[in-house]
Amino acid sequence: MIGVLIVDDEALVRGGFRAMLDVQPDIEVVGEAADGEQAVELARTLQPAVVLMDVRMPRLDGLEATRRLLHGDAGGQTRVLVLTTFDRDLYVYEALKAGASGFLLKDTPPERLAEAVRVVADGEALLAPAITRRLIEEHIHGPAPGRETPPQLATLTQREIDVLRLVAHGASNAEIADELVVSRATVKSHVAGILAKLGVRDRVQAIVLCYEAGFIRPGERPPPPTSP
Repeated sequence: MIGVLIVDDEALVRGGFRAMLDVQPDIEVVGEAADGEQAVELARTLQPAVVLMDVRMPRLDGLEATRRLLHGDAGGQTRVLVLTTFDRDLYVYEALKAGASGFLLKDTPPERLAEAVRVVADGEALLAPAITRRLIEEHIHGPAPGRETPPQLATLTQREIDVLRLVAHGASNAEIADELVVSRATVKSHVAGILAKLGVRDRVQAIVLCYEAGFIRPGERPPPPTSP
């Protein structure tokens, strides 16, 4: 059962989300919060698999609540799915930077909301990789002056580097499997190993790290993969 915490300052919105999710046989709404501070407190207690997080709320907004939740000891294995009426790129990018695993507008159909919860709970990123790449390329222009390359990148094998470059350029697991002539299961295993070595939660965070470190540069095309 996937436990979900709903965070929104409007009771009617929370009730609507609960109604959409309560009918799903594999999803359970374990709690509701009216602001970011309450969300962090409840997440520490309830340990939900997924937090549906609004952006604009009193006391503590959803972006800062996401940062505190995912970068403190309250988050555990919890993943955040940001829900908002604001579809500007800046909100999407800031949500990703804060550690969110997905982003949806509040007018998302009920069936897509439930599927989004399942996708995020399973450890995948909800945003299409191509959209993620476009957003990052618009907001990141290479490493900050004086910033050192994260040492975790040096721990990757050559094959993991090939996979990571393709991930950072928006390729799905199926596309990576075709490019490297391996099975999807093998790609999934490589991606899991990469995330563990880099110390990031999901492929979105790995892509952000790649661009911020200068490992991948905006507009750059991935080089041909090396021989296994």
